[in-house]
Amino acid sequence: MPKTRKPRAIWVPPPRNAFQLRVELLHIQPPIWRRVLVADNGSLGDLHHVILVAMGWEGHHLHAFRFGQGAKRLEYGMLIEGLGDDSGVQDENLVMLSQLIRRPGQAFGYEYDFGDGWEHKIKVEKVLPFDPSLRLPVCLEGARACPPEDCGSYPGYEDVLRVLAKSRTAADRELREWVGDYDPEAFDLEAVNRRLQPAGERRRTSPRAPREEG
Repeated sequence: MPKTRKPRAIWVPPPRNAFQLRVELLHIQPPIWRRVLVADNGSLGDLHHVILVAMGWEGHHLHAFRFGQGAKRLEYGMLIEGLGDDSGVQDENLVMLSQLIRRPGQAFGYEYDFGDGWEHKIKVEKVLPFDPSLRLPVCLEGARACPPEDCGSYPGYEDVLRVLAKSRTAADRELREWVGDYDPEAFDLEAVNRRLQPAGERRRTSPRAPREEG
């Protein structure tokens, strides 16, 4: 991965609200999704980390957040040394969620790995008063595992599912060996939250969100 610039220090106010966000990987059925709760004073860079952990991505590739459409679209990501400041990408570590998220129902995009192009939709489900007794961020629920890293985008993911069901050729068997013990239906909520909230830092988690099918 290209060398990123060191983030500049910024003053972070205390949180006032918490955002309940639904993160869904697009173009895949049944859907792969997560529901997370984050403080409004976190940066987009912080949200990037939450998405990596909650979804299960390894974090070896570039990414971008996108707000708005057309000429008004704003793009945020990690600034790369040597690319200058004219790329149009703004530093995700210098903008807080409270500066970009305005209301429930708002949606914005997140793309991980520009080669495979994994596109996610992030929808703001709720804006809640911040509860200091909660340890944030926290993942509330979700479904299914994200695709294996570097599997070749959506067509490659379909190939993975196919060979998991039945391997017919030598190439299929080779791909099956590469996939290893990958389970497309697996999602371990407790394991996700252990990574989001290291031992010694966990407090009471948020009440479980209403159950969602699919």
